[in-house]
Amino acid sequence: MKKSLTFITVLFVVIMASGCSGTWQGAKKDTTDNAEWSKDKVNDGAEYIEKKTD
Repeated sequence: MKKSLTFITVLFVVIMASGCSGTWQGAKKDTTDNAEWSKDKVNDGAEYIEKKTD
C-alpha cells in the first residue's frame, strides 16, 4: 500500500513538473505583473486619500 501511494505521488509530481515546465516563463511574468499591479493600486489609493484629506 505504501509503495503504491509513493509511486502515485511521484508520478503526479513528475506529470505536474513536465506540464508546468513549458509555462514557467509565463508564471514568472504573471508574478512580476501582479507585483507591479499591486504597487500601482497602492499608489492610486494613496493619491486618492491625499486628495480627500487636503
